[in-house]
Amino acid sequence: MQERFDRQNPPVPPRRSGPRNPSRPGRSGHIEGVEATSGGLIRATLGSAAVAGVILTVFWLPAEYGIDATGLGRVLGLTQMGEIKQQLYAEAAAEDAALAASPIPAPAPVSGDPAQADRLAALEAQLAAIAARTSAAPVSPEDMPAAPQVETVAPAAEIAAAPAQSDAPVSAWRDEVSYTLAPGEGIEIKLVMEEGAVAEFEWTANGAVLNFDTHGDGGGNNISYEKGRGVPDQVGTLTAAFTGNHGWFWRNRTEAPATMTLRARGDYSEMRVP
Repeated sequence: MQERFDRQNPPVPPRRSGPRNPSRPGRSGHIEGVEATSGGLIRATLGSAAVAGVILTVFWLPAEYGIDATGLGRVLGLTQMGEIKQQLYAEAAAEDAALAASPIPAPAPVSGDPAQADRLAALEAQLAAIAARTSAAPVSPEDMPAAPQVETVAPAAEIAAAPAQSDAPVSAWRDEVSYTLAPGEGIEIKLVMEEGAVAEFEWTANGAVLNFDTHGDGGGNNISYEKGRGVPDQVGTLTAAFTGNHGWFWRNRTEAPATMTLRARGDYSEMRVP
């Protein structure tokens, strides 16, 4: 027999003993966030600043500027690297300043003076003329007055002796210059050369050591041949990569004055010195 449904008193559904989805945690336990407080942000900021300060002081300053406040940079080898960088930066700046300056007037070389060469040529011509006159018309001693003979022969002997004394150093090197550099002072000397020309050179710090940079410039071209640090001397040849000025820049990085001497010879038109 079918029971009637009482609309006024509907049946109550049974209550569940557990949650609808027992395998899923509650909403509050699903995602737990971290509450950001002002104190936590301050501590995180201070911690980051402390780490950055340690990196700056221990690693970056010694490696870039040679500033080692803790002493660890020198132990790790970073201070030496920073000192070399600063030294190279200073030398590059000095070289750029020298290149930007007006062209240096070319002074007369020490041993390759054109005026001196002209005087030597004139003396040689005079000797040749005297020899030609004495050999062209030989005469007896009775026919030649004594006084003119003394005036002709004695100066000739003196003139012949002078070139003999000056030929030895001139044949060895064409130019030779010396400069005394104070601590921290630098100097640049250039040879004016054509492309492919070769010049022999020899420079010495005379018992001291110097930093040097062999380079060239001219016609919009620039080249660096060789660099050295704490070098006492050097001997070699310089081949011009292009037409222009090719030479050296020295700097005294010691605490005492140093005398630099340069000798050169070969295919160059002139030596440009300060």
